Amino acid sequence: MGQRDGDADRDARPAAASDPAAAGAHPTASLDEVVHQRHRLGILAITSKARQADFGYLRETLGLTSGNLSTHLTVLENAGLVRVEKGYQGRRPKTWVSITRQGRTALAAEIDALTRLVGDQQSDQHADAPGGDHGQDSSAQ
Repeated sequence: MGQRDGDADRDARPAAASDPAAAGAHPTASLDEVVHQRHRLGILAITSKARQADFGYLRETLGLTSGNLSTHLTVLENAGLVRVEKGYQGRRPKTWVSITRQGRTALAAEIDALTRLVGDQQSDQHADAPGGDHGQDSSAQ
């Protein structure tokens, strides 16, 4: 009891300790569905470079409607990856978004998984030759 809705979402996310890359799984197994969606990845990338990002700046930079951005922010906030603060600047209502420590960790893990995936693809292209095994067990031939 006493668990917020966001806590349930956070608990459902894979733990960093169960790193599929360490078990020899394909790099895509390490991609986090919450983070990987391109607009949410953009939100995390932008907020990782600034103390706070203004809602309007995120909306314009990412080319989203206010409703779409709100939906993505809700997903990230429920997962504990960003903090959304509402207030006023003068008489105008403002919304500011900042990345959490957990968000920085998730972004770093996503970038690491994408880097491994790109590295695997580049090494496959260099080793690509007619008749290459591409994941087949050579002992089975």
